[in-house]
Amino acid sequence: MQQIVVPQFIDVEDKIIGPLTIRQFIIIMLVGFVIFLEFKLAAFGWFVLETVITVGIGIMFAFVKFNGMPFHYFLFNLIQTLKKPKLRVWQKVISTDDLQESIHKSIPIVATASGRTKPLLQQSRLQQLTLLVDTGGAYKPEEDEVSKSEE
Repeated sequence: MQQIVVPQFIDVEDKIIGPLTIRQFIIIMLVGFVIFLEFKLAAFGWFVLETVITVGIGIMFAFVKFNGMPFHYFLFNLIQTLKKPKLRVWQKVISTDDLQESIHKSIPIVATASGRTKPLLQQSRLQQLTLLVDTGGAYKPEEDEVSKSEE
């Protein structure tokens, strides 16, 4: 039989450049591009302030994890939770006429099938069948016992 290697640690991201994963490398590249744009478009004072903020956000998105999840998953879950209402209230309005009508409405009775498809087994018949199964068919019940138990 052919042995197959079962993959383990499938939730660990692949490392491409030293200890950096593909996701972290792309985030660092984007942060570098944004810093370059800030350098070209802003004065030096604003450039330093924007760079500190950009690097901080980039480090959070690239390296910070909450409960083993990357930061962007945490951020998406936080935004989704904040958008939902904190209290859910069912606001069904029932008028008094509807309430009175439902009180006086009769409930239809569903007819059940009359008659059983299989007769109920009696205790003695169950004991005979158990003995028959346990002995592997060696036990043969008497014919009159069988006819009595069927009646």
